[in-house]
Amino acid sequence: MKYLIVGLGNIGTEYANTRHNIGFMVVDALAKTKEVSFQTGRLADVADFKHKGKHIYLVKPSTYMNLSGKAVNYWMQELKIPLEQILVITDDLALPFGKLRLRAKGSDGGHNGLKSIQATVNSQDYARLRMGVGSDFPKGAQADYVLSPFNEEEQKDLEKILETASNAVLSFCLEGVSNAMNKFNK
Repeated sequence: MKYLIVGLGNIGTEYANTRHNIGFMVVDALAKTKEVSFQTGRLADVADFKHKGKHIYLVKPSTYMNLSGKAVNYWMQELKIPLEQILVITDDLALPFGKLRLRAKGSDGGHNGLKSIQATVNSQDYARLRMGVGSDFPKGAQADYVLSPFNEEEQKDLEKILETASNAVLSFCLEGVSNAMNKFNK
């Protein structure tokens, strides 16, 4: 059984530790835990490992956030992984910092990466792990906020949050989206 785990973010050092790149951070943390490294592939950096009989592919699209769907669609087809075995990890302004919300499907919620995926795969029926990045910004400053780094206080909690998110990913692969939701949507 194969799974495609897509961490959303933007390539480039200027985006490396920003809120918008928390999807990249989660798959990086999982790759580090599993001692695998990313290789540059078509439209994405890709790493893979086996875990309890499951073959898990980690993908970081190199298409920038607004064109994430191109990379997701390509790797879905290339690896022959059905939509129900895909999990997309993204930042979410509507959730408080550190809050995780796993969903089996849903709308893009105004997120450009999810909009691109939905348009490219022609469906909302894929799981997503939404990572709360907070919403402490003045009206109209949303773009600057998501492209800003985590503050000092948040940095202290980030490692634990990424570990929890990694565990949620493994739970999704091993136990299915419903069981993982019951465990991690607290």
